[in-house]
Amino acid sequence: MATATPTGNKRWLSHSLAEWSTSLRYEDLSPEAITAAKLYWFDSLGCALGGSRQEDAEILLHHHRDMAGSKEGAGRCTCFVSGFRTNPVDAAFMNSHMVRAMDYNDIYWKADPCHPSDIICGPLALCEWLGASGRDLILATIIAYEIEQRLCEFGVPGVREYGWHHATLTAFAAPIAASRVLGLSIDQTVQAIGISASRTFTPGAVTAGKLTNMKNTVDPWATRMGVESALLAKHGYSGPEHMFDGKEGLYAVFGHVHYKGQPARFDTAMLVDGLPSTPAARYRILDCGMKSFPIEALSHAPLTAMMRCVKENAIRPDDVREIRVEVVARAADILGDPAKYRPDSKETADHSLPYCMAVGLLDGMVTPLQFKEERIRDPRLPGVMDKVKVIANTEFESLFPKFQPSRVTMVLNDGRSFATRVDVPKGDPRDPMTEEEISVKFHALGDSVLGRAKCEALANATMALDRCANVRDFLPLTVG
Repeated sequence: MATATPTGNKRWLSHSLAEWSTSLRYEDLSPEAITAAKLYWFDSLGCALGGSRQEDAEILLHHHRDMAGSKEGAGRCTCFVSGFRTNPVDAAFMNSHMVRAMDYNDIYWKADPCHPSDIICGPLALCEWLGASGRDLILATIIAYEIEQRLCEFGVPGVREYGWHHATLTAFAAPIAASRVLGLSIDQTVQAIGISASRTFTPGAVTAGKLTNMKNTVDPWATRMGVESALLAKHGYSGPEHMFDGKEGLYAVFGHVHYKGQPARFDTAMLVDGLPSTPAARYRILDCGMKSFPIEALSHAPLTAMMRCVKENAIRPDDVREIRVEVVARAADILGDPAKYRPDSKETADHSLPYCMAVGLLDGMVTPLQFKEERIRDPRLPGVMDKVKVIANTEFESLFPKFQPSRVTMVLNDGRSFATRVDVPKGDPRDPMTEEEISVKFHALGDSVLGRAKCEALANATMALDRCANVRDFLPLTVG
């Protein structure tokens, strides 16, 4: 297992990350990375507008209003849509949850999955709190993506295989982005990492079997912890510097775990080598992807394959006897277990391959409308879901995660069959969503929440974030 050897002054792995993040300047960013950051904010805000209508987001707003009591509205930070004013820690949490609530935001999947946009509302809350600029927000956004995506890659094979959720990794990335907005020193940033990561290890149970509200809450909670940890570090609070590579830190704890007969390990070089610091460098944000469907990431390729197969062969729902879905093993495990054949909530339905394939076949689309309670409980759906056979194809394993190979075979009642294979779903950086396509998604989610005119204003302001002198002028556009 790779470990970083501390020097006499205890320069742990956290120090290397803190040195990079504290020294990076807006002028060091590439034009491509800056444009990507604005596009990911565009996509994330659309997801947040739609997410604000989800039941769990409404519960959280009600809870925080109850907690505020007579002090409601006294804070300096804005919650999307409702305009509820609170402190930066709670605003970071509630806004991050709205981005995440529909499972429609970005996706990066290497050794582990992650959703870097789950983090960026932390820097947003602190930028508003301080009156910082759009450029400050863009810088922190790109830092969040860089660290989160590298964390996603450095586990071998990844913390998901060891039974842990990627919010465990977000707890290391979120305080780094928050610390940069606050202008913390290297040492303060190291303390923030230690404070946050020591509090937010998350078991994989939140995405296994029957899913609950916590599925979309654990990563925003790690972001919340990152913001609070950075604020505590600013005042001198301390945390373990050795949370990555010291005694009983991440490496040591996972070193006791075995996967397929091999001990867990981490690739330190993957995390710290070649951290970008010039406009000519390639930033990881360019390698992230977006979701064209509001469902779990590994469902996108098989759903795309089925929709193409149906369209190209003019297949009618009543003609289908069986839908054979071949995917990588982890997709079959996460998306095709018995609980996914009878989903009774949005959280389980959007992680159910049988449900997504069935509703896609019947409705010809998979949008947020397909996850309304009345649609999930439609008595016609179980019979169609039972036609879906999810199969782990071992030949696909060697191609993952570079590709997400999926083959869908539609077997018809008359004995004919048609097969379609997709390796790269729409939204992947190799087939990215354009600004125009993001705009369609943004307005589909937001127009009914803010109104068309305000959504247009918010979209224009988002794509001009680099010219925003004070983020406090931007936030009112997110309020209905």
